[in-house]
Amino acid sequence: MTARIGFNRPFMTGRELDYIRQAHENAHLAGDGPFTKRCHAWLEQHTGAARALLTHSCTAALELAALLVDVQPGDEVVMPSYTFVSTANAFVLRGATPVFVDIRADTLNLDERLIEQAITPRTRAIVPVHYAGVSCDMDAISAIARRHGLAVVEDAAQGLGSTYRGRAVGTLGALGALSFHETKNIIAGEGGALLVNDPALIQRAEIIREKGTDRSRFFRGEVDKYTWQEVGSSFLPSELIAAFLWAQFEQAQEITRARLHLWDAYHQATADLEHEGLLRRPIVPAECGHNAHMYYVLLAPHVDRDAVLARLKEQGIHSVFHYVPLHSSPGGRRYARTSGNLPVTDQASGRLVRLPLWVGLAPGDILRIVQALGSAVRAAAGTVGR
Repeated sequence: MTARIGFNRPFMTGRELDYIRQAHENAHLAGDGPFTKRCHAWLEQHTGAARALLTHSCTAALELAALLVDVQPGDEVVMPSYTFVSTANAFVLRGATPVFVDIRADTLNLDERLIEQAITPRTRAIVPVHYAGVSCDMDAISAIARRHGLAVVEDAAQGLGSTYRGRAVGTLGALGALSFHETKNIIAGEGGALLVNDPALIQRAEIIREKGTDRSRFFRGEVDKYTWQEVGSSFLPSELIAAFLWAQFEQAQEITRARLHLWDAYHQATADLEHEGLLRRPIVPAECGHNAHMYYVLLAPHVDRDAVLARLKEQGIHSVFHYVPLHSSPGGRRYARTSGNLPVTDQASGRLVRLPLWVGLAPGDILRIVQALGSAVRAAAGTVGR
């Protein structure tokens, strides 16, 4: 019987449980212990962020960012519709309205050419999402933000290890949010981080993250007691999460290299299918260094995606589609609005297929997946609408 190939398999380096045991031996299991401090230092060193702060999820990091940029009821925030719901929820929780803009056909990132027409006097921030770990055009987005006096909050959930013109994704706006969910490259089960790139926001970020108190300053000896300063919440992950994450950080470069090797193998193996006009492979602009977060293909319009996914499943291969666009969801219709039509978003969401990609896949697995994909796509070609 042919072995099943799952879409994702969380990778462990082998040191995670040792470090969790050490955290227990340290008798410090709550947040901001020794392992958290190591993770903060690693992130600052490897990204260049002025301050890195672990959170219990990327969702939490985005919510913390929304508080930091002082989003208020009635404000608007420009973002893509082709993203995870947390991108919008973080700002809806503050009473703001997400304004959805279409994506680029090449990278599936926020189309920077459409941003300015979405800006109104109520616009407070722009939230680019670096899809598949490939950076948005941050030069253009940053220039727009400067012209209109807007904050830039990067949703870099998929982007740790990616760069734009040599700079780490997540450090190109005032704030950046990272994810360490089990489906990401570097994992902690759950977990995230906020990268604070504007030094003027560091003290407030620490306060809001610590339930609105200046507890961090107290532990550094800067004040003799800590008190409630402003609105905040409990955004800290436990030291157990940080201990697991530290083991991942220690091998982050090796993990990224292994994923890039798999990505390159997919890219080479699917070239003939693209040449046949059955699908389109990912496009990575020259100025972007990506982290091989995912390998996806966009099926040709005449190929029935549901039939392809079903045939792959029959072959023991778990491939999946991705986001249902937020503008077409009940929540999107209730809490947000669109700026113009979103044809690229609608088309991409109906054609995209993500292939299994995790450390441990063998070259034979890639060959089997692509052969099965080719058979499935050819069988499903011309079946749309029948």
